[in-house]
Amino acid sequence: MGKYILSLDQGTTSSRAIIFDHDGSIKAVAQKEFKQIFPQPGWVEHDAMEIWTTQASVAAEVILKARLTGENIAAIGITNQRETTIIWDRKTGKPIHNAIVWQDRRTADYCDTLIKEGKEQLVKDKTGLRLDAYFSGTKIKWILDNVPDARQKAENGELAFGTVDSWLVWNFSNGKLHITDVSNASRTLLFNIHDMKWDAELLALFDIPAAMLPEVKQSSEVYGYSEATLTPYRIPIAGIAGDQQAALFGQLCTQPGMIKNTYGTGCFMVLNTGDQPIPSKNNLLTTVAWQINGKTSYALEGSIFIGGAVVQWLRDGLGIIRHSADVENLAATVPHSDGVYLVPAFAGLGAPYWNQYARGTMVGLTRGSTAAHIARAALDSIAFQTMDVLRAMEADAGMPITEIRVDGGATKNNLLMQFQADIVHVRVVRPTITETTALGAAYLAGLAVGYWDSIETIAKQWKIDATFDATMEAAESKRLCGEWKRAIRAAQAWTEE
Repeated sequence: MGKYILSLDQGTTSSRAIIFDHDGSIKAVAQKEFKQIFPQPGWVEHDAMEIWTTQASVAAEVILKARLTGENIAAIGITNQRETTIIWDRKTGKPIHNAIVWQDRRTADYCDTLIKEGKEQLVKDKTGLRLDAYFSGTKIKWILDNVPDARQKAENGELAFGTVDSWLVWNFSNGKLHITDVSNASRTLLFNIHDMKWDAELLALFDIPAAMLPEVKQSSEVYGYSEATLTPYRIPIAGIAGDQQAALFGQLCTQPGMIKNTYGTGCFMVLNTGDQPIPSKNNLLTTVAWQINGKTSYALEGSIFIGGAVVQWLRDGLGIIRHSADVENLAATVPHSDGVYLVPAFAGLGAPYWNQYARGTMVGLTRGSTAAHIARAALDSIAFQTMDVLRAMEADAGMPITEIRVDGGATKNNLLMQFQADIVHVRVVRPTITETTALGAAYLAGLAVGYWDSIETIAKQWKIDATFDATMEAAESKRLCGEWKRAIRAAQAWTEE
């Protein structure tokens, strides 16, 4: 039996485990969904113990499915939903509160207060991020302020904070490792992306004791070993990256100027900017892509909060489709949305607008509007939001973008991919393996243990499944984009009271 890489992909709605072979092909997959908890409007939580148990069980299941044992696993790579915040007791290993999810808006007012106090520029200069409820820092503060005795315990060094990667590694290593990698650290509002360490001034601003924080590591190195949680074998844990950075690496966008867009629950566009962080003038985020062999790569990122989740809403909220996959057939029954535009700002608007009070808005409805038109408008909204981010990226990077590599569940939808190419007038390229997030984590782990000898070797594995080129007249595309801008203005107007 040969050796394989086990990739753990801990996402917002499910935990997955995928085994990859030396060619970067998938040998087996296991997946479990877990509960979404909504204590009140705008709040989103997960049970951290459920994150751990689902991830551990799919890891064990996928090894069985592939008919392997722990002995056949060369290394474990981990990729995770970012910004989601967990605080646990170091002695018991038990969380002191549910995980507060990246989508959660409970700290929005606190962020506004800090912005009014003029703190945003300081935060932006050090972290490359905006002062927004999306990131971990304000979530940590909320838990410390709202869970009895939490602040005192944190100051005594009894509590540990981690994003989901840290929580999984802590559990897999049986409490021996309290670490994170640079890509996850760069999403906390507490990490200085220029000197690559936790920032004392930011910790003081958010009133967070340094004793809680994990040690920051590279994205590809042997951190330690899984203790007997998974199999009796000690397997090296050797790669960690936040999901979007992992997808950028899995798409082998390893050179400056290469760009990928992931169509998941949200959509995340990331542009590799090389060894220099580029400050954004267009409301994008500057972030750490990864650090390998002591060399840091940076990226620009645009986050769209609601991408594929708009299709789940059509299914669960409106009930106009039975399965997410049905949306393409329904939308294809009409030639276009017939003037209907849906702005799916269910959790506020992300880049490049950053209006956290915006809410979902549908405009252009007539008596002739049908479920098919709404389905079409929902799909179109994913492409329009992507276009807005792409234009902001071109402006920040000062270069035109000619190709986007795409991945994530919604890329199976050819109707959406063609409309995307038409709207942005850029070639859209879908690779054979669209599980690029898990693949990126596998590559990072495999490089650390010598399973693959170099990035150049793995770059040869990237294969194209389909390309989509613009077929729409430029004038029509321009007209549609103009209408979309009007729909955005309508959604923004709703927040003006």
